[in-house]
Amino acid sequence: MPAKDELARRRYEKLVGRLESMMRGALKPQYKGYYGQLILSSDDLAEMGELKDVRRAAREAGHRLGWKPTTRLVNGRLFVLDEREAPAEIEKLAQDASAKAMDRAWQEHQ
Repeated sequence: MPAKDELARRRYEKLVGRLESMMRGALKPQYKGYYGQLILSSDDLAEMGELKDVRRAAREAGHRLGWKPTTRLVNGRLFVLDEREAPAEIEKLAQDASAKAMDRAWQEHQ
């Protein structure tokens, strides 16, 4: 294998590991690995390299975490999302947390 290919492979593996760590760190323990998401700013993306490589690495990192990963680019930010269907009890926890957050936001603006 040419040295250039080996260097590219090592850079890619390092990027996958970095993204996997960031994605793992963004998980909420109460959701037991579900509802994963990571949002990378345009600055993050510029620092990480080519968009196509970052997307591919993010999907691989998501697979390593057991996610059904998808990526979406919106206004210069890359969203990495877990699209698995969560078990009913996890879904209920997330819905309750969302409702409480909406209630708090509503009360702050009254």
